[in-house]
Amino acid sequence: MIPARTIDTLAERLDTAQTSRTETPSLADTHAFGIDDAYAIQAALLARRAARGERLTGVKLGFTSKAKMAQMGVSDVIVGRLTDAMRVPDGGDLDLSRFIHPKVEPEVAYRLCRDVDLDDPATDIESCVDAVAPALEIIDSRYEDFRFTYGDVVADNTSAAAYVIGPWRPVESVSNRAVRLLAGTTVVTGSTAAVLGDPVRALHALLDMCRRRSIPLRAGQAVLAGAATAAVPLTTGVTSCDAAGIGAVSVRGVR
Repeated sequence: MIPARTIDTLAERLDTAQTSRTETPSLADTHAFGIDDAYAIQAALLARRAARGERLTGVKLGFTSKAKMAQMGVSDVIVGRLTDAMRVPDGGDLDLSRFIHPKVEPEVAYRLCRDVDLDDPATDIESCVDAVAPALEIIDSRYEDFRFTYGDVVADNTSAAAYVIGPWRPVESVSNRAVRLLAGTTVVTGSTAAVLGDPVRALHALLDMCRRRSIPLRAGQAVLAGAATAAVPLTTGVTSCDAAGIGAVSVRGVR
């Protein structure tokens, strides 16, 4: 592990990049660090946000696409945290000046109805979920020219920037549902099967990662299971997502 003071220094660098809307070079350009260090940097970054009054509202998964895993040369999903400062109401306005170079992707969201016992090997995470909804995630890598390593992404809270969740509905199987993302004049289509073959598998991958990284999962939190299509630039105007049998969700980018 790198020294604690180095972890704090790198967390401060990412925090400053986010709050000042200024790109920063890859952390790996100047520091050698492993995945354990990256999660420690992420935790320190979230601690800074908590000190400013932000509350944790959920978690998100990244690298749930087999193609993305292959591109990054990894076999694990990654986990980031969501806070109340990142939450945007369905159909609400989102000030794009908050971000550096925002992108948006359609997701499936799950709602936890009880705390998840990470210490019990018999825990059934599916029984801890009571609702599903369409969602949009806004990602905003803080790195210059989108040049980053696997560890960089984890340290940067998996590029999490904002999220929107549509109407909740009783939980059901949402495997292989058609998804359509409309962002300005850009139309992207895909399927929930892009999320590890079936979004429910993301819940099991999340449980495994949260056990390994001691990330608590609490009742009422949202879980963004992963992107159903590639991300596209988020611009002014309405961006919407329709997921067959799940529902619709939208956000309006403003400046």
